[in-house]
Amino acid sequence: MFIPDIFKFEDITEKIAFIKQYSFASIITVKEGLPIATHLPFAIDDSSEKLTLTSHFAAANEQAKFIEESISLVIFSEPHAYISPTHYDKIESVPTWDYITVHAYGKAKIISDENMKYKALEKMIMSYEQSYKEQWDNLPDKFKKSMMRGITAFEFEVTDLQGQKKLSQNKTEIERERIADHLEKSDQTIEKQTGTYIKYTI
Repeated sequence: MFIPDIFKFEDITEKIAFIKQYSFASIITVKEGLPIATHLPFAIDDSSEKLTLTSHFAAANEQAKFIEESISLVIFSEPHAYISPTHYDKIESVPTWDYITVHAYGKAKIISDENMKYKALEKMIMSYEQSYKEQWDNLPDKFKKSMMRGITAFEFEVTDLQGQKKLSQNKTEIERERIADHLEKSDQTIEKQTGTYIKYTI
């Protein structure tokens, strides 16, 4: 990813916290020289020295056939907002976009073992809706097995985690405060969040 020095996002703890918060991402893999992508929720595990992402494709998704062959890229990107030049002091200014994104590179491994596949599903449940666990536990085994046949679970070991925070750092503090105040008044959640991030980095 092209990252100008002024927008570098380097703190590993903060990057992991970011991908946990915005964990619906795009996984991109190369198939016969062309990129293919799927949009998936991920469970993020940083409890050991290795950072791992767990998710699953629909069984019919052909991308699963290629993720063990080469490096894949998972893109976590949110929040973001349009930035109007009306917030700047100079008239000779142009519109831009502020955003935060983290790119995770690594090689995925298909989870074939049924017990491990089951654990991967439970990891997703615990990541997104722990209260559903009781209902899941009481579902018929026949239903669970049928559901598991319909997915291809995988684990993704992150070998490189790159981040960028483009939050108007190239503008004056007064301009950034003006932008942040404007965004925090928005009725759009992602714009509000972008404004908060800008204030946090001023």
